[in-house]
Parts: sequence; structure tokens; C-alpha cells
Amino acid sequence: MNDKVVSGIHWSFWVLGAVALIWNVLGAINFIVQMNPDVLASYRESERAIIEGRSVWATVGFAIAVFGGALGSLLLLLRKSAAFYLFVASLLGVVLTMIHALGVGIEFGSGEFVGIILMPLVVATFLVWYSKYTESKGWIS
Repeated sequence: MNDKVVSGIHWSFWVLGAVALIWNVLGAINFIVQMNPDVLASYRESERAIIEGRSVWATVGFAIAVFGGALGSLLLLLRKSAAFYLFVASLLGVVLTMIHALGVGIEFGSGEFVGIILMPLVVATFLVWYSKYTESKGWIS
């Protein structure tokens, strides 16, 4: 079986691009949902404390992280190298959001730490690297 698809692009490009798009769109939906006080009431106490105490700069960082990541993922799938710059912006937004989350002074359980702090940082960093990698392979231009 052939490991490549149209134009010599490995099949994993499409899978990773689709997963990245889903991840970031879910983040964007989460951002929008957090603006609803009724929904916010159903969140865990630690999550509510982060959201309710979020400053404007951290909210802007969160928006840049998820919307920049979603747009970057879309551009990646459209094979546009501008995806890299949106992923860099998204990573910076994640860092701003994480600085705020860690600064709130809440004790995170290990699951919360991985889900709220570590996973977004790892994914955003990977997407910056992956977009550069795909550009070096000639999969995006």
C-alpha cells in the first residue's frame, strides 16, 4: 500500500491537520461557552475561579490561542504557509493564558494540570513545529 497521497503529501498530514482543526474549534467553542454565566455555573470550582478571575489580557490571550489556532489549522489544511504565523500567535496566546491560570494560585490536581496547563502548551508548540516541518517538506507553501 502506498504511504503517500496526492502531490506527495503523506496521509498523516491530513489526519493531523483535521485533528488540529477539531482541537482548536473545540477550544473556540469553549471560549464562547465560557461567556455564558449559566454554563459557567456548571464548571468545577477551580475552572470557575480561573475564568471569573481572568483579566482582559488573559481573555485576549485565550481568544488569540483558540481562534488563531483554528484559523492556522484551516490554513494548514489549505496548504498555506501563513499557518505558521497563526500557530506562533496561538502559542503566545496559550502562554498568556497559562501565566494567568498558574497565577491564580489554585491547587491543581494532576488531571487538571495536564488538561488546563500542559496539554494546550504541548499541542500549540507541536503545531508551530509541525507547520515549519510541513513547509520544509514542501507540503505547504
